[in-house]
Amino acid sequence: MIKTAITEMFGIEYPIICGAMMWLATPPLCAAISQAGGMGNLTAGNYETEDAFRQAIHEVRRRTDKPFMIGLTLLPSIRITAEHHMMYVRVCEEERVAGIEISGTPLDKVIGPEGVERLKKAGVKLFHKVGSVRHALHAQKAGYDGIYAAGLEEGGHPLDDDVTTMVLTPRIVDAVTIPVVTVGGIADGRSLAAALTLGAQGVMMASRFIATTECDVHPNIKDELIRRQEYETRIFGKSIGLQGRALKNKIIAEVLEAEARGGGFEALIPLINGQRIKAAWESGDVEDAPLMVGQSIGLIHEVVSCAALLKAMHDEAQEHLKKAVSLFS
Repeated sequence: MIKTAITEMFGIEYPIICGAMMWLATPPLCAAISQAGGMGNLTAGNYETEDAFRQAIHEVRRRTDKPFMIGLTLLPSIRITAEHHMMYVRVCEEERVAGIEISGTPLDKVIGPEGVERLKKAGVKLFHKVGSVRHALHAQKAGYDGIYAAGLEEGGHPLDDDVTTMVLTPRIVDAVTIPVVTVGGIADGRSLAAALTLGAQGVMMASRFIATTECDVHPNIKDELIRRQEYETRIFGKSIGLQGRALKNKIIAEVLEAEARGGGFEALIPLINGQRIKAAWESGDVEDAPLMVGQSIGLIHEVVSCAALLKAMHDEAQEHLKKAVSLFS
């Protein structure tokens, strides 16, 4: 087995972590990934009340006794308030979850150094998803346990520094002493092997987990990800300071047209709001919402179980690492 600082930190088989996915990273998928030897993700923003969030954590634990991450996005939102953020953190501390993936505003700026210390005392590992060396250095100084180095290829909200995974991973690995996890463009064993050779201790991916049997999304969406190629995503939201990457489709074309006309938040929010995305995941309409996926869709060729995916990635990574070593013999 491939052993890294991440597998040792969490006691998992594979250094493969699921990233936060609004509406999709729910207990069944989270538990399936963790039970299969990876690190599942339960996205906090799926839940608007403390009871619902806590019940979701308990449901994951009923399905598996393996560790999992909580995805916490600290970005401007109409639906999720600052009070929600504080509630999510408190519940994570009380439930002593294995770890939190923080995106957006650094968690220490939201809850203060004392809040970070409370989480650490509760055994909660903190990872900040960043797109720059400067943000990684801040996370290390603030006491985080690891870094997600998220390149421009990722779906969701890559930093507008626009640095690719191939450059960002080694830059951050060289800059910090805590474990680094590569994000962006990861979907198979070759990309896992590449990340490890760049100095990462693991990988985080999200788009690839959509095309699994356990992901509760309409089959049309899974078929579309298999059909689409790596060049069929678009960056949007630069004009409002909320850059995103999503599948090229009708609604993204409308968003880009609105931006070109100088439309601000009022023009864009009706097109990119979370409820619209939720409806699309459920209905299978691939044209009417910003489906936040990364360039790694070019590496997705079939729908498989989480267990089959993780084992195949691990075995393929081993083979590619062995081939690399054989070049010296």
